Amino acid sequence: MKRVIATVGMAAALSGALLASNAAPALAHTQRVVGAYHFTVGWNQEPIYAGVNNAVVLFLSTTSGNPVNDLGDSLKVEVVFGSQKMTLPLELAFDPDAGEGQPGEYLAPFIPTAAGNYTFHFVGSIRGQNVDETFVPSSSGLEPVSDPTEAEFPVKEPAVAQVAQLTQRLSSRIQAAQTAQQGAQDAADGARTVAVIGVIVGALGLGAGIVALMASRRRPSPNVVVPAAEAAGERRA
Repeated sequence: MKRVIATVGMAAALSGALLASNAAPALAHTQRVVGAYHFTVGWNQEPIYAGVNNAVVLFLSTTSGNPVNDLGDSLKVEVVFGSQKMTLPLELAFDPDAGEGQPGEYLAPFIPTAAGNYTFHFVGSIRGQNVDETFVPSSSGLEPVSDPTEAEFPVKEPAVAQVAQLTQRLSSRIQAAQTAQQGAQDAADGARTVAVIGVIVGALGLGAGIVALMASRRRPSPNVVVPAAEAAGERRA
C-alpha cells in the first residue's frame, strides 16, 4: 500500500513538474478574459533588449479554450512608449503545414529601440465583439526592455539611442562647418572678383595712358619756331 501511495505521489510530482515547465514560457506574459475571449499577451522573445528584433505576441482563444485562427485584420495593437505611439497589424503565426507557431498565436513584429516600459493597446474587434484593452508593464506581466550593454561581452556597443544622438550631433556640426566653409568660399570668391576687376581697370588705365602718350608724340609742339628762310620760301611758292 505504501508503495502504491509512493508511486502515485511520484506521478503527481512529475505531472506538476511537466505542467510547470509547459507554463514557464507564459510566466512573463499577462492573461485576461475579454468578453468571450481569452488573451495571453507578452513579448515574443525574452529577455527583451533595445535594438534587437522582437514582436508583440498574442495567444487568442475563446473562454472555452478553442484557439481563434480567423482574426484577419479586424484587430490591431498600438505600441506605446512614453508619448510615442505606433499601430501594428497582427499576423497569424500558426502554420500547421510548415509546423510553425501555435494555434491562436499572433505576432506584431517591431524593433524596440529604447530601454524602458512599453504598453500594448489592442483595438478593433473579434468576430463582431469590440475590443479596447490595454496591457501595461507590471512585475508579473509585461517585461521592460533592457539596455543591451547589460548582457554584452566582451565589448559593449553603444545603444541605438546613443548612436542616434551622436549621429545627430555630428550631423549638426558637419552642417555648421559646411555653412562656415561656404561662407568663407563666398567671401574668397568676392575678393577674387574685386581683385580681377581692379586688374582690368588698371590695365585699361595703363592702355589709355600709353595711347595718350603716343598721340602726343605725333602732334607738333605749338612752341616750335620756324626759321625765317623757310617761311620766305613758303611765301614765294
